[in-house]
Amino acid sequence: MKKLRRPSIRMDQYALLLLAGPAIVYFFVFHYLPMVGVVLAFKDYRYHLGILGSEWVGLSNFDFFFRSADAWRITRNTVGYSFLFIVVGNLTAMVVALLLNEIRNKFAMKYYQTTMIFPTFLSWVLISFITYSFLHPTLGLLNQFLVFLHFEPVSWFSEPKYWPFILTIMDVWKGVGMGSILYFASLMGVDASLYEAARIDGANRWKQTLHISIPAIVPVATILTILAIGNAFRADFGLFYQIPRDVGVLYPTTDVIDTYIFRGLRNGDVGITAATGLFQSAVGLIMIVAVNSIIRKLKPENALF
Repeated sequence: MKKLRRPSIRMDQYALLLLAGPAIVYFFVFHYLPMVGVVLAFKDYRYHLGILGSEWVGLSNFDFFFRSADAWRITRNTVGYSFLFIVVGNLTAMVVALLLNEIRNKFAMKYYQTTMIFPTFLSWVLISFITYSFLHPTLGLLNQFLVFLHFEPVSWFSEPKYWPFILTIMDVWKGVGMGSILYFASLMGVDASLYEAARIDGANRWKQTLHISIPAIVPVATILTILAIGNAFRADFGLFYQIPRDVGVLYPTTDVIDTYIFRGLRNGDVGITAATGLFQSAVGLIMIVAVNSIIRKLKPENALF
C-alpha cells in the first residue's frame, strides 16, 4: 500500500502561527491555566495549607452560597442587567449603524465614528469620575440643573431605584460606538445595486432600510446575541464596581456576581467565591450552547457553531 504523506506546514503558515502566538499564550495563561484552581470550589481553603493541603468539603461551598440571602439578589441583578444591556445595546447600535449608513459626507462620517467609538477606550475608573461630577449630591451638574429649574436635588448615591437607568445609560454610551461599527461593516458589504433597484421600483428610504439594510445585519446581530447570552452570568465588573462606587446602600440594584466574588476574595472567602465563579461559568456555558442549538434548528446559517 502506498503510504499517505503527512501534510507539511508551509512557510506562510509558520508566519500565521507566529502571529497567533501572543494570543495563544494569553488565553493559556489567563483562561486555561487558572482552571486548575477549580478544585478550590470543593475545599475549605486555608492559606497556610495551600490548595492541596486544604480540607475537602464537597458541595458545602455551593450549599452555603445558595442558602445565603445574597444568592437571589446577585443572580437576579446579573441576569436582569445582562438581558437589558443585550436588548438596549444591540437596538441602539443597530439604529446608529443604520443612521451612519445614510450619511454621504465622508468628513461627517469619520467625525461621528471617531466621537462615538472614543468612550470605548476610556477606563471605567475615569468614567466613574465623570459620572460622579454629574451625580454629586451637592456639587453635581445634574443636581445644580434641577435646582436651577426649582426642583429638589436628588441624592443619587442613596437611592437604589435610579441605578438601573444610570447603569444602562453608561453601558450604552461606552459600547454603542464599537457595536455600531460592527453593524455598519455589515451594511458596507451590501451590494449597492440592491438599493438602486429598490429606488427604481419606488421604494423610499424607510422601505429600503426595512427590506435591505435590516436583513443584512440580522446575521451579525444573531451571533453577537449568542455570545452575549453566553456571558449573561458575567457582568462588567468595572461598570458595577466603579460607577456606583461600591456604596452598600445601592447593593439591591447594583450588586452582581462579579462584585460579590471580589468582596469575597477581599474578605478571604476563597472557597465560597470559587464555587460562585464555577456556578457562573457553568451556567454561561449551558446558556450559550442551548441558545446556539435553538438558532441552529430555526436558521442554521445564523448559528455560531
